[in-house]
Amino acid sequence: MPTVGEALVERLKAHGVTHVFGIPGVHTVELYRGLASSGIAHITPRHEQGAGFMADGYARASGKPGVAFVITGPGLTNTLTAMAQARADSVPMLVVSGVNKTHTLGRGLGCLHELPDQLALSGTVSIKAAQIATAAALVPAIDAAFEAMSAERGGPYHIEIPIDVAKHDHPRSGPAAALAAPLAADPGQIGALAAALMGAQKVVILAGGGAKRAEAALGELAEKLDAPVVLTVNARGMMHRHPLGIPASPSLKAVRAAIAEADMVLAVGTEFGPTDYDMYALGEMPSMKRLARIDICAGQLARHEAEMCLQADAGAALEALLAEVRDKPIGDGAARAEAARKAAWEELSEDYRKMCGLLDVIRDARPGALIVGDSTQPIYAGNLYYDHDAAGGWFNAATGFGALGYAIPAGIGAQFAQPDRSVVVIAGDGGAQFSLPELMTAAQEKLPMTFIIWNNGGYGEIELTMENADIDVVGCDPKPPLFEHIAASCGMPYVRVAAEPHALAEALAPKAGQSGPVMIEIDAPFIAS
Repeated sequence: MPTVGEALVERLKAHGVTHVFGIPGVHTVELYRGLASSGIAHITPRHEQGAGFMADGYARASGKPGVAFVITGPGLTNTLTAMAQARADSVPMLVVSGVNKTHTLGRGLGCLHELPDQLALSGTVSIKAAQIATAAALVPAIDAAFEAMSAERGGPYHIEIPIDVAKHDHPRSGPAAALAAPLAADPGQIGALAAALMGAQKVVILAGGGAKRAEAALGELAEKLDAPVVLTVNARGMMHRHPLGIPASPSLKAVRAAIAEADMVLAVGTEFGPTDYDMYALGEMPSMKRLARIDICAGQLARHEAEMCLQADAGAALEALLAEVRDKPIGDGAARAEAARKAAWEELSEDYRKMCGLLDVIRDARPGALIVGDSTQPIYAGNLYYDHDAAGGWFNAATGFGALGYAIPAGIGAQFAQPDRSVVVIAGDGGAQFSLPELMTAAQEKLPMTFIIWNNGGYGEIELTMENADIDVVGCDPKPPLFEHIAASCGMPYVRVAAEPHALAEALAPKAGQSGPVMIEIDAPFIAS
């Protein structure tokens, strides 16, 4: 009879898990029993936070939950930052940890890796945290997590298994049940929304990350309604170069004006987060005359007043709307979108426009790539205005929770999810130092990735913020390492270039005989936003 640890591996495989990111320890060795022969690949990061970020990147790139194995206590606490980032961005992630023996929990005995209440701690960022107190509880807990991650808003789930329970016998379980179909909208609500959209003269669509896997339906609906589509950060890559697309932040004045001009706004899969809609901290959202929302999460729908709210999967709802909406005569939708794009571009500083130009160089050199970013100036610029060429191919941690150190491990997770696609990581010299050891994971696994380090010699954006607030700058000048030596220590080809399009394009050009990861350091002067 298998143990609970073996049954865990079998159940993960039954749910289609192909990769697990984790670092084994004395409290999780039983969770690894049977893993080597299961067909599930185990990827070893250099830090548990890296395991969580890898699971996040894997989930965003694959559309399937990312899975991390971490030890009791410090393993779990190291992963909390990644779990919080996943929570903020609705990314499905399952974190499986050990915990001390059942009879010791909550007693403060000074056991190895002991926390006062590990489950309660993880519950502050998890959508749900569960403890497997008996062998019989394992399969229902795993099945419930995967069902929720399939049918509800994404986010982190945590399952902890006491080290004594992990050794218990567990009977063979049957196949995993088919996951629920995407949540469909109420037909009556769809009909009412379709009628309202057909009756409006100037519709604008706001697309968020919840819509990124419904690009075809979104584009077709926009064309039927002659409606410009504003793409938030996590929706970038949809409708690339489409006449109705506005790949610019709704925090920009020009985009806000385009939204205010509409007599009806349809928001699809967007939570109206301030880092998308009010990044300049004006304290107000873009003006909207009539708002209809589609979101899978009832809690999200309740947080902002709207004329109509449809709780449904974005793709399912858009497909249902397409069946009800008739083509409108071609009007001024494309002209409105073009005017917003042009004005938004002019609104950017000259330096930010230059950085957006460098992003275009990367996109054109790596068509269809996944570009994974950290909180660094070119990513800030791109989040304001950048037209990526693949839905879901632009994501970063510079919005929402805003965890530094995200890009390198998340890019590694994305590469495992999409081994045949190019993955480009963009990290600043400051943020990169949060997770430099994970470069060795990419080197060890021979991943064909490109790591771009934007080196402006410190925390440039924070320095500028302190200066603008008339605060003496302190703590913004962490000396960067010699990245050439970092690359060499990882056995990684390296080149250093100026922040200039031609030089970057040349560095990105394929090199004969080159395989595995490469590093490009951009010698970037401090750039003021």
